[in-house]
Amino acid sequence: MRTSTLIAATAGTIVTGLLAYAVYFDHKRQTDPEFRKALKRNNRRMARAVKEEAEAQGAMQREVIKKVVQQAKDEGFPTDLEEKEAYFMSQVAQGESLVAEEPIEAALCFYKALKVYPQPKDLISIYDKTVPKEVLEILAEMVALDSGLKLGSFTGESAAPESHGVE
Repeated sequence: MRTSTLIAATAGTIVTGLLAYAVYFDHKRQTDPEFRKALKRNNRRMARAVKEEAEAQGAMQREVIKKVVQQAKDEGFPTDLEEKEAYFMSQVAQGESLVAEEPIEAALCFYKALKVYPQPKDLISIYDKTVPKEVLEILAEMVALDSGLKLGSFTGESAAPESHGVE
């Protein structure tokens, strides 16, 4: 029993010594002005790197948005009233199904639906209530890129299809 007591006391002394050294070293390290300066420098570097990464991601996303908006414009939009209605419904349905997985693709679908809707301003207020914020922000960028999109009533475009439907 005497040997086991001696071993336990020795182990306890060693553990206590290591713990005391760790506390002493940590206190000395934290009160060292050079260490604090280096820590602040590293924190600033990390913050700058995170900020640059976020800016790069944003720039890359804006480029993707520009490309998909241009592709949508190049594809064109239906002009016949019935075609516009069917196109609108399919784009909204497709956008709703893509909201969770593909925010850019969902925003593109909502943008395409907005292009053929007779009162885009009204549709934007509906989107504001139903579409997630992330997708809405992407949609806002798409709308900003499209100088031809009028957010009032379509100027002359909505009257023409209606008159064709009456004839």
